[in-house]
Amino acid sequence: IVQLREKQLGRAEIERAASTFRRMADNYSALFIVNDDPDLARACDADGVHVGQDDASVEEARAVLGRDAIIGQSTHSEEQIATANGRDIDYFAVGPVWETPTKPGRAAVGLELVTHAAEVATKPWFAIGGIGPLNGGQVIAAGAQRLCVVRAIRDAPHPGVAAEALRRTFEVEGSRRA
Repeated sequence: IVQLREKQLGRAEIERAASTFRRMADNYSALFIVNDDPDLARACDADGVHVGQDDASVEEARAVLGRDAIIGQSTHSEEQIATANGRDIDYFAVGPVWETPTKPGRAAVGLELVTHAAEVATKPWFAIGGIGPLNGGQVIAAGAQRLCVVRAIRDAPHPGVAAEALRRTFEVEGSRRA
């Protein structure tokens, strides 16, 4: 899944970027979602939307985008995970595991919440926040089966190498659990 997460640009610029995201997602058989705004996701022909706790409600997103859309939601506490488990969403994200500049002012939730999610989740979920090739193994060892990264690939000198290192981390940690 590729997410267009842009907090600084205006709607017209985001829609222009979204046309490239849509085309690339189609070329590589990937899913494309937009951050925060179900109406923008619809306008961008996205496959869905990821909403935070203070964005449009999950119910509103589902009403705007329909049954077939992907709806994801951020969670930052045990209570929010419990609520996400009972909502009409396709996945939730747990984090930020570590502090990250992509979530300024948001306190890290730590590996304990990742472990909690692994124990109680009834829906697919992703660990997110400050995760990269050097610490991804810790997150997987804590119970995550999916990771969401931004800077680990975007800011890497060789993004493909960074992505491959993250993929290998799953193999190594998975063999340790087996």
